[in-house]
Amino acid sequence: MPAARRRPMSEINVVPYIDVMLVLLVIFMAAAPMLAQGIQLDLPKEPSEPLKRSEQDPLIVSIQRDGSMYLNVGGDDAESVSISQAELQDRALRVLRARPDVPVFVRGDTELPYGTIVNVMTILQQAGAESVGLLTEPPST
Repeated sequence: MPAARRRPMSEINVVPYIDVMLVLLVIFMAAAPMLAQGIQLDLPKEPSEPLKRSEQDPLIVSIQRDGSMYLNVGGDDAESVSISQAELQDRALRVLRARPDVPVFVRGDTELPYGTIVNVMTILQQAGAESVGLLTEPPST
């Protein structure tokens, strides 16, 4: 009796691919909170309209309670860099010369003196910002 010929299997076994995808999903779920870096601020909680999403990444100056400033050019996922007031004017001037219509925002801690916010806004306007927006957090309901 001749040996039985086996027919080639024409189906793809997808179980290993599903296993790999589940492992990647777990890795990304665990790593995502670590990727959300930023400056810890206690922003004012006021009702306001959400910002319209711009095609350009905004220039954001964050000011902590102790007066330390951080510059973020490139949106939520960009790294914030600690700067002084002199560096702020220089860097803002360079960014605004390269992209004159970039949105400019200031994030300030609620305990920050009003004069500090006004001082930063003045520096940004002297650097060439046409308008400077203030960022808040929506109140918790």
